[in-house]
Amino acid sequence: MLSAKGTATPSGARGTARPATDDSQPPAVISHPLRVAIIGGGPGGLYAAALLKRLDPTREVTVWERNAPDDTFGFGVVLSDETLGGIEHADPVVYAALQEHFTRWDDIDIVHRSTRQTSGGHGFAALGRKRLLEILHARCRELGVELRFRTEAPYPAWLAETYDLVIAADGVHSTTREAYTHVFRPHVAEHHCRYIWLAADFALTSFRFEIAETEHGVMQLHGYPYAADASTVIVEMREEVWERAGFAELDEQESVERCAKIFAEALRGRPLKSNKSAWTTFRTVVNERWSHGNIVLLGDAAHTAHFSIGSGTKLAVEDALALAACLEEQASLERALAAYEDERKPVVASTQRAARASLEWFENLGLYLDQPPRQFAFNLLTRSRRVTHDNLRLRDAGFTEAVERDFGCPPGTPPMFTPFRLRGLTLRNRVVVSPMDMYSATDGVPGDFHLVHLGARALGGAGLVMTEMVCVSPEGRITPGCAGLYSGRQADAWRRIVRFVHTQAPGTAIGVQLGHSGRKGSTKLMWEGIDEPLDDGNWPLVAPSPLPYKQYSQTPRELGRAQLTDIREQFTAAAWRAARAGFDLLELHCAHGYLLSGFLSPLTNRRTDAYGGSLEKRLRFPLEVFDAVRAVWPEERPMTVRISATDWAEGGTTGEDAVEIARAFAAHGADAIDVSTGQVVADEQPEFGRSYQTPYADRIRHSAGLPVIAVGAISSWDDVNSLILAGRTDLCALARPHLYDPHWTLHAAAEQGYDGPGVVWPAPYRAGSRRPQTGRTDAPKPRLTLSG
Repeated sequence: MLSAKGTATPSGARGTARPATDDSQPPAVISHPLRVAIIGGGPGGLYAAALLKRLDPTREVTVWERNAPDDTFGFGVVLSDETLGGIEHADPVVYAALQEHFTRWDDIDIVHRSTRQTSGGHGFAALGRKRLLEILHARCRELGVELRFRTEAPYPAWLAETYDLVIAADGVHSTTREAYTHVFRPHVAEHHCRYIWLAADFALTSFRFEIAETEHGVMQLHGYPYAADASTVIVEMREEVWERAGFAELDEQESVERCAKIFAEALRGRPLKSNKSAWTTFRTVVNERWSHGNIVLLGDAAHTAHFSIGSGTKLAVEDALALAACLEEQASLERALAAYEDERKPVVASTQRAARASLEWFENLGLYLDQPPRQFAFNLLTRSRRVTHDNLRLRDAGFTEAVERDFGCPPGTPPMFTPFRLRGLTLRNRVVVSPMDMYSATDGVPGDFHLVHLGARALGGAGLVMTEMVCVSPEGRITPGCAGLYSGRQADAWRRIVRFVHTQAPGTAIGVQLGHSGRKGSTKLMWEGIDEPLDDGNWPLVAPSPLPYKQYSQTPRELGRAQLTDIREQFTAAAWRAARAGFDLLELHCAHGYLLSGFLSPLTNRRTDAYGGSLEKRLRFPLEVFDAVRAVWPEERPMTVRISATDWAEGGTTGEDAVEIARAFAAHGADAIDVSTGQVVADEQPEFGRSYQTPYADRIRHSAGLPVIAVGAISSWDDVNSLILAGRTDLCALARPHLYDPHWTLHAAAEQGYDGPGVVWPAPYRAGSRRPQTGRTDAPKPRLTLSG
């Protein structure tokens, strides 16, 4: 048989996919694909087939599916209103068919320690996966798509030569992706929990999360209805719990029966059923590229997101919608595939960040078991950061207000405007202006710029305003523009700033952060070349070990015993000056690769004496400095410590290490830990994203049992309220938002309609305490709209 391109069908074309060689070249792409091959007959592949055939009935669209049409794995599928809206506009026929079979509900139930908390207004829609496939099979046949069941797709290279477009929708174990790993460059991460996908023969009345504390450890059930007489039930637990419980030795039926017994109350004593169900670990799939010539990845082949935040089917269907739209909008296939990737990658990355946060929350579920019942439920509901305090209030105001009452919020008071006490200092709200280096001092002396910078933010309503890292010696500066506290002149300048804050912004506290640059010193101002050595006038650097920060950086001198004593005394003298200047709080900077951080990380401390080696020894000098500073710092004033909770680098500080570091400082009298991450080594690989550092603060707070300050891409007052009310942090430190808006806290109060003791508008600013009117903004139009 000859294809339209005149290429003979190869022998064994329906056999197992054959890998392409590294030097294989994809054929030239064309402007409009008329022959489309789709590998994989799951919902994403089928929906892409139906859309492409509907957009152009002259297209030849073929789907290869290795399984029979009635084979399916898993049970129910959840789709969001957003996804359904896209389906409705793109294919009303499919939407109408789905509508007939949807099971809808609003409530989420969280059951823990025999207490059930219910939150409503969430709006779910689900149907059986088998029914979904039947609807899509029927639609594809109606439109003329060729469906080849029980048939392995030909190997990708042949399909790419024979068809204009090849869509690889062949799942998490995609053979197409593996055939071109050198192009797609996938990264697959496995996680710490085992789970099994099961079903019950009755309909739950809500999305139910149930926690079981067993002799083997914590287990959880995720369940939801998908038909009038059926529910999906997923049982999940950490790998070590799964092993201790003996599931590794049980067969499929024995596992099913054991799960039904553990969660008998949720299941009303009914049995569970399986469908070739097996315990597995979730795999997060990320690809650097999604297309290669005329081959494109779709759905789980391109990406995965943990089931606890929704359905992989949802993402696959949205992929299909976007791909079809891009093929219609762009003048060439090459541009269409590039546009598809550009459009979907940021959306998927955001979903994967949320999924990762949710996944890790369940992995660390044991940390939260002792939270009050409603706070535990709120914490679970907001775990992914997709649901927040503000939108949960819109969904279920009664539940949210009950959580606030339990937390201690006075009526009408958002969590961020509740007070917090550290030793003898009571902060009127939970907002901190994070330390931000300004590089604008002269000979270490803060000037008018610092007065205006810190004064403006103090007037802006934050409970605590922190200085930049104030250096304890000239050699301890990062740049020539860094501020210091190693002279009386500098102390006088700081006293002027402190006096302004206390006088003009009464109720606002001001704290000083003391530090020493270590191996990261003697560099240019940030805007002249961050971390680059000075062109001239460099001063010698010191560090725990003689390791340069970057290849072109100056190599520091390893500190000897006498120098360690000198530096400890420099910190002590600076702390004494800070106390006399009137600062309300002192923070010791043990983060970001500066001197004290350099002692803590195994990547920067290679010493073999009493100050290097084990974590206990690496802690020795930072604790000596802390003790010396605490001895001269007034007893009633609090001290905090900023740490890097991870180095974001192999072999560096881990989350477990961070908990031990926090415990050590707490044992020496630290009142709170300011939890940052990274900036310790130049080759770090941080996982950026909204609130990306807060899980480390959360872990320290619950593991070490001491107050924490969360930092890191916290950008909205809604985030602050959510994190505090969930119990993941006590205070939130924000940097860039306060550069964008010095009055961020005042504006947060205005936007929430709050006028109480948690924030006070300066008398000259009160006329601006109401949010100005804004113009109308319209919602975006549907992504893809087709005529009926």
